[in-house]
Amino acid sequence: MKEDIVHVPVLLREVLSYFSPEPNKVFIDGTVGQGGHAEELLHVLPEVRLLAIDRDPHNLAIAKDRLADYTDAVIFVSDSYANIKKITYDTEFSQVDGILLDLGYSSYHVEDPSRGFSFMAEGVLDMRYNPRGNGLSAKDIVNQWNEDELAEIFRKYGEERQARRIAQLIISARQQQEIETTTQLADIVASGIRRTGRTHPATKIFQALRIAVNNELGELESALPDFVDCLKPGGRFAIISFHSLEDRIVKQFFKSRDDLTVLTKKPVVPTETETKTNPRARSAKLRVAEKK
Repeated sequence: MKEDIVHVPVLLREVLSYFSPEPNKVFIDGTVGQGGHAEELLHVLPEVRLLAIDRDPHNLAIAKDRLADYTDAVIFVSDSYANIKKITYDTEFSQVDGILLDLGYSSYHVEDPSRGFSFMAEGVLDMRYNPRGNGLSAKDIVNQWNEDELAEIFRKYGEERQARRIAQLIISARQQQEIETTTQLADIVASGIRRTGRTHPATKIFQALRIAVNNELGELESALPDFVDCLKPGGRFAIISFHSLEDRIVKQFFKSRDDLTVLTKKPVVPTETETKTNPRARSAKLRVAEKK
């Protein structure tokens, strides 16, 4: 029996419109998540072969269950898309017709307190997409990094104007006791930063920590050229981003490549209908390029 599926793929119709409905196409979903986009690709496009990649073991397990009817057409890989060169070599996926990256994190990450992505419920400060892996957690960063390092990631990855002040609050608090939970960190930030509007003052701090913990921007920048190498002439590369930092990287990369034709002069955004039914989609932006 299939596990309950909570992920609703954003900009689904728009993504599909950029991929050709011809048979025997080969695709890479570099962030398959819980399989929402992949399921529709496999359903709509005839005789597709798909390489499905995700670094979160929990999400990949859900995707495998969701795509059980297409077992013969899909190869699943538990890894970061940053390792796409090795992954395609090992799986013999090369010169593909289409690539999709959905750079958003799933609702599961927010709703499971044990993952530490949200301050809406108390959980251990983790934020690693692969909690079984090594590497720094958010707890490590807030308890070990110095004021300058904290202020830098809050400013760079959170675009937080009061980055220095928040870093000072964290340093002061951790001198009294270790910062261990999401709500503890959120309360520390809120204790010295006034709320403006409906946005909690810790929102940008949690974004910055998530990006730093998972090296999201660094992995995106390093992987983009490798993905283009995987495309055959006429192949298309579709990327959905959810904040300006990612979107800027994608936009500038597409424009910088002489071997790509940008198909979206402006990013494609969700319709009003989609944002009403799926509020998570409201910040999504889709950019697509085709290899010459």
